[in-house]
Order: sequence, then C-alpha cells, then structure tokens
Amino acid sequence: MTGSGTTFSKGMERYYKRIDPNLSHPPAPKVDIDCSTKSHCSTKRHCISIDMSDLPTDPGLGIPISDYSLNIQDQIRRHYFQQGPCQPKIHKFLPKLFGGVERRFNIECSHYECYKKCEALMNEKQQIQHIFVKKNDKDRKSYRVRLTASVDSIRFLRRQGLAFRGHDESEDSNNQGNFLELLNFLADHNDEVSVVALKNAPENLRLTSPRIQKDIVNACAIETIDVIIKDMGDAVFSILVDESRDVSIKEQMVVMFRYVDKRGYVIERFIGIEHVPNTTAISLKIAIDKLFSKHWLSISRLRGQGYDGASNMSGEFNGLKSIIMKENECAFFVHCFAHQLQLALMGVAKKHDLIGTFLTVVSNVVNIVGASSKRRDILREKQAQKVIEALKSGQLSSGKGLNQENGIKRPCDTRWGSHFGTLVSFTIMFSSILDVLEEITNDSLNSDQKYEASIMLQVVQSYDFVFSLHLVKNILGITNELSQVLQKGDQDIVNAMDLVKVCKEQLQIMRDNGWDSLVEEVSKFCVEFNIDVLNMDGMYCAQGKSRRRAPKLTNFHYFRIDFFNSVIDLQLQELNSRFNEANIELLLCVACLSPNNSFDAFDKEKLIRLAQLYPHDFSAVDLRILEFQLQTYVDDLRSHTEFSELKGIADLSKILVETNKHEVYPLVYLLIKLALTLPVATALVERAFSAMNIVKNQMRNKMGDEWLNDSLIVYLEKDIFNTIDNETIIHHFQNMKTRR
Repeated sequence: MTGSGTTFSKGMERYYKRIDPNLSHPPAPKVDIDCSTKSHCSTKRHCISIDMSDLPTDPGLGIPISDYSLNIQDQIRRHYFQQGPCQPKIHKFLPKLFGGVERRFNIECSHYECYKKCEALMNEKQQIQHIFVKKNDKDRKSYRVRLTASVDSIRFLRRQGLAFRGHDESEDSNNQGNFLELLNFLADHNDEVSVVALKNAPENLRLTSPRIQKDIVNACAIETIDVIIKDMGDAVFSILVDESRDVSIKEQMVVMFRYVDKRGYVIERFIGIEHVPNTTAISLKIAIDKLFSKHWLSISRLRGQGYDGASNMSGEFNGLKSIIMKENECAFFVHCFAHQLQLALMGVAKKHDLIGTFLTVVSNVVNIVGASSKRRDILREKQAQKVIEALKSGQLSSGKGLNQENGIKRPCDTRWGSHFGTLVSFTIMFSSILDVLEEITNDSLNSDQKYEASIMLQVVQSYDFVFSLHLVKNILGITNELSQVLQKGDQDIVNAMDLVKVCKEQLQIMRDNGWDSLVEEVSKFCVEFNIDVLNMDGMYCAQGKSRRRAPKLTNFHYFRIDFFNSVIDLQLQELNSRFNEANIELLLCVACLSPNNSFDAFDKEKLIRLAQLYPHDFSAVDLRILEFQLQTYVDDLRSHTEFSELKGIADLSKILVETNKHEVYPLVYLLIKLALTLPVATALVERAFSAMNIVKNQMRNKMGDEWLNDSLIVYLEKDIFNTIDNETIIHHFQNMKTRR
C-alpha cells in the first residue's frame, strides 16, 4: 500500500487501521527532518512522527518495533517498559483437526481477562455443579416448604417417641406409617404443603426416605447437644453413668452431666447412650473417653462421679471410679443416695427371717394372681364391686382421680418405691386377692398353681402375715417420701443428708412410740377379714417347729422384741453405717455451706479445707483470699432477710445470682457450685432407660446405635429441642452432605 509516494509496511497498515478503520488508505507519514538526510535510513523504514500516548497497551496489537526508524525504536521500547508487563497476542495452530482441516485459534489473554476468569471461577453460582442443579425461585420455595413439612412431622414424632416407618409404605397402602401418614395429614390441612409435597413433588426430591429422616433427626440431636454444651460453657461438671440391656439384648451405657448453669440452677442433662461390648470398667472408660472427645470435653473439668454402686462402677481398686480418679483426683465419687436407701431398707429387711419369708409370700401371690389375663380381669371386677359397695355405704368418698381401676403392682428391687406400692395395693385389694385365690383353689381343672394357691391362701390369712404386712408397709412409708425427694434433679448433698437424718429420727420415734398404734391397726384389719387375733399375753406357737423344741415366749415378747424392735434396729444400724457423714470428710465440709437457720452450720476452717480438696480450682493465693472473703460473705448474708429462709445450697445459689452476690464473692460461689455439682442420685439415668424401652421396643428392636442415640437425645431433652427453630435444623441438614 502506498500513500503520497511512500511505501508502508504491513505493521504500519494495521496501526492506521486501528486508529481509523474507515480510512481508505493511511495518511502520508510525517517525515522526521532530523533524520531524513541520514544515510542509514532506508526505503523500508521511514521516519515518522509518533504520538506515544496513542500506542496500544499490547505490543502485539500495534506496529512491530522493528518497523519503526532506528532513531525512535529505543524510545518506543522504553515506553512499553514503563507501561509494565503485558502478554502479547499468541497464535496456536492445531493441525489436522476435523478431517484434516487446519484451523487457527487466536487466544488473546490479558491481565484484565485473567482477572475476569478468576472472578468467574470463584463465583460458586457459575460452577458446573450448580449449573446442573440451578433452580428458579419458585423451585427453591417449593423445596423449602417440603423440607419444613418433613421437619415438623419429625418434631412431633420424636417428642412423642413414636415410630417412623410403616410395614407397607406404598402409595396404595392403608397405613403408610406414622411419618407418611402425618405428612399426608399436614398436606390435607395446608394447601401450601399439598401443592409441593408427596405426589406433587419430584420423585427424587420428596424428602421422605428413611435416610432423609435419619439425617434430619441427627441434625436435631446435634443442635440439641450443642445448646447443652454451650449452656455448660467452661463450668465444671459431674458425670452420672449406668448400664442396662435394651430389648435386643445389647448392653447400653447412659451418660448424663450435672452442672450449675449461669442462673445458679442445678441442671442434669442427657448427653448420649453408647453401646459397650461388655461392662468391664475398662470398656466403660473407653466409651466415656470417646464421648468426651466427640464433644471436645476434657476430663480435667470433671468434679464428681455418680453410680448405682455396682462393683464395676465403684470398685475400690479396678472400678470405673478408681480409673477416672487416677486421671483426675478431684472427680469425687458419691454413691447414689436413692439406690443406697433402697439397699439399706430392702436388703437389710430380707436378712430378718420373718421379713424375708413375708416378701417371698407376697411375690408368689402376685405371680399367681397376675399369671394370666383372666385372673387379672377377675381381680379388677371383684375390686370394682368392693369399691361400689364401699361408696354406697359411705366408707369411701368419690371425687376426681379417686378410686380408679387398678391392679396389683409387681415388686422390683431395682425400682425405688416399688415395694411400698406393692404393699399398699396388696392392703387395699386384700379381699379381692383372697377371692381370686379361692377361685384358683376350687378350680376343677388340675392347674399347676392350684395347690400353691391353696397354701398361699392359708399363709395370707394368718396373724403373722398381716402383722408383717403392716410393719413393713409403715417402715417403707416413712422412707417413701425421702426416696421420692432424693430423685429430684436439683437436690444437693446437704439436703440429702438432712433428709436421711429425718428418716432416722422417724424410725426411732416409731420404735419408741409406734407399737400400740401398729397392734391396733393389725387387730382392726384382722377383724375386718375374719382372721384370728392373737392374745399378746398368750404363749407364742412357732410355725414349722415342734412345740417341744419351740422357745417359751409370749406373743408380746416375740412380736415386740424379736420382730418389731429387731427389724427397726437393723434399719437404723444400716442407715447409720451407709450414711455416716462423720467418716466422709468431703460431706462434712460441704455441710458447712448450708444456709439453714441463718448459716448456723458455717465453719470457715472446714470450708477452707473443702477448697484444698480441689487444687485445680484454688491456688495458694486463692486460699488466702478465700479466708478473708468467707467471713465477709457470712456477715453480709446474715444481715439480709432474703437469705434467712433458704432451705438448701441450691436455693442459696439461685439467690446469689439473682442479687449479683456471686460476683462479689466469686471464690465462695465457686465452692457452692462445686458442692452442687456432686451428684445425689442417678434417677434421671434410670428414667433414660425407661425412655429407651419406649423408643426401642419389641416392634422396633433393630434400631441402630446412632439412630437410638439421636432419638433419645431429642426425646429426653424436649425443653432444649423445643427452643431450636426449624431454620437452624434446616441449615444444619443442608450442610451435612452434598445432595442431588
């Protein structure tokens, strides 16, 4: 191409076309006068006037530097260096593509283009996996409604401990199971759910499969435990452990934590259930370590252990208690008070021959009367007739909750208060029990229990049995309230010791002054049921022994000295032995924190000794500060009326937080929290086993360990679970894994 008699290179042509594409030919170059006469200029390289600001950023898009005059090449090259690094145009040739046709691909890559591509790569919404599952707003809303309906259904079923699956979950089934039936119910009563759920949902996005159900329950359980762990914070706590078999004969270990929350309340929470291959102390310790690591907890924060007294738990040398105390000397063991009381009452009572025989007879009668549904129905009918007759004669009063249909209870050594309930129902239904035994005895069929019922009928209608019935019932009645109170979660050690002391005092009063009232009660009962009443001045005739070898005793001496006094003395002796606080330094020191009677039990020296038992919580400096803080603390609280009527350390902790005194006396409050952390009873652990039998029963005996654990957490901790909103559960569920 020429212009004004001048020849231009191809690079200069591209340069001028880039400046103005509409030019038919490039303008004539401006000749550089300074170099026009120089001999080194040639016809290929003309000296032209260049505007440096007009040069392109990418040298590959402009005139090659070699096409410029030698006089200005260095100036242009310097200009490009000042511009900074830049990638020029790259030509790549891919030969013989698509049947031998050669194609040329120009890839122009600049810094700006690299930046844009990086930004696109970081944009999650533009990634390929999101492009495939990209939905519009309507689809997202439908998915949200569908998932919320599934979560609501699971909330209801887990709070009630109900089953999820059905035997036949096909669409033409009459009973698809609780989950699908409840979801159908929601769809029938909510148009928004009906439009997007079940049949109206995509087949791969119905959110009703068993795996989805388990994932949602797992999300609920994890969020519930997270709330509990956050509520604990960095507070110290105690552990309550017990093991039992489930319906599938798998050994399960329940773990609960006891701590004091930020409001000063004593809290006991279910943490989880672990399947253990055996119940040795080592296996239990491994399961506990696994649970602690799962929730990022340290055993150094442990300040107490509570078990039911089994040898593998509380063994002095190789028990779980000893293994944990080797790692943490401050994790003090406290025997379950309620279980200890049950052992003291029933275990010692059975040591007495007459009481042991009596309890055996009661157990046999209960088994005979309740051996079949037919006998149970006869017992209920006869008892109902007795109640109607008593109501007509005015012996019983009618009212809400009174005189309800009831059966005889079966006693169990491991259930607190079960023996007392059995004896109470036995006394109330005594006449009906006699009628059932007579019918079994007179049965024409040769029943296996016919002759056994005849023997039991004779034994039950004896003065010895009636006397034993009322004596044991009254003894258990004295301790029944104590047993029930000890099972409350907010009880503290001081209250428990006070209740045991009251129990001892009542038993002693019964021994000293309860004989006459007991004899009168027994005599009245015998007259009502036509049983011979013994003359206390007559000679006692021992059953099962010959008169020649029988001891020469009056009825009064036998029943008063050898029976009445002996049984009560055994109880008092065992209670004094098991609950002898004088031998337990820890409990003696804790008792000094009691606020009863304006802190009458306060002892500064013992409280300092209590702090010394927790070296991880009180340093040498803290002990010196505590010594001065204690005296100021007790003088201050004695001068305020709100602290004068407190009933225990638990009430004291609450009031201290409400009045902000816990910030004024932080070391004293720490002592109170450590005392409250000590477990009193394992009642909630036993309730967890009862819940386990509800969640995992004969119809659901193949539940996996994780499914059982998640279900129990949600079922037992309903108050925590109810505070967790659907948004939190849905967010956790969506982040668990990548779903289609």
